[in-house]
Amino acid sequence: MKEYSYPSRLEEALKIKGFSVKVINSGQSGSTSKNGLKRIKWLSRMKPDYVILALGANDGLRGLSLVELEQNLSDVIEYAEGLKIKVVLAGMKIPPNYGPSYTLEFEKIFKRLAKTYELPLIDFLLDGVAGKPDLNLPDGIHPTAEGYEIVTQNVLHTLLPIITGVSIDE
Repeated sequence: MKEYSYPSRLEEALKIKGFSVKVINSGQSGSTSKNGLKRIKWLSRMKPDYVILALGANDGLRGLSLVELEQNLSDVIEYAEGLKIKVVLAGMKIPPNYGPSYTLEFEKIFKRLAKTYELPLIDFLLDGVAGKPDLNLPDGIHPTAEGYEIVTQNVLHTLLPIITGVSIDE
């Protein structure tokens, strides 16, 4: 249900804090970073101020090329920045069963992109949710309503200081 997703909850949380915002959910279940550039081009027609770039998990779960993942994310970031859209990068992780080398290199991509493009980074979008059966649907991947509340707080922790200039911890 739409009202349980983190974009809906994020919009509600920001409105409660006094922001007049519209959060557009352009996420698509199962989508890979390959679709990112096409989606940011579509999204840019709505003239967003910010984009939370949360792509890559499905690339990793499918064992796709990390070089392509990094390039796809770079393309999205550069396109958004060219339109003066501020990008917040959401870090992703994958289960360790993909092997230590692939898993480690996968996680490094997000930190490297954040550093290269000087982007704010949500360390791990699903922090506190991933691997917890009670916070995920039976597929073990997608959060429940309670899980999405934690995801929303993860996003707010990084996004609010950018919007307000004040740390959420202050």
